[in-house]
Amino acid sequence: MKVPHLTRALLLEASERVPDGAGGFSESWAALGTLWAEVVAGAGRDPAGEEVTLSSVGYRITVRAAPPGDGMRPKPGQRFREGSREFPILAVAERDAAGRFLTCHCREEAPR
Repeated sequence: MKVPHLTRALLLEASERVPDGAGGFSESWAALGTLWAEVVAGAGRDPAGEEVTLSSVGYRITVRAAPPGDGMRPKPGQRFREGSREFPILAVAERDAAGRFLTCHCREEAPR
């Protein structure tokens, strides 16, 4: 296994429910901290159809591992942010047997 080049600073965010003032809730994102990452793009997708308005690209984002239960360990349902770009985390797996790095499978969507 080659050592990943962690050259991009990504903000790790978690969603939280915030009262909307009308008895309901809305979703808000709270910053958890910055992680250095290697970002590798996968295949893009632009499904055909009139009702589809997004194209998407899969990404493998590798970060240093944190122990399970640590607030800085990425998990599905969270997202990475780089400026205005958002990378929702779909799945997380250990990249190496020693557990030094985590690979986060993400998908970036953009309007067509």
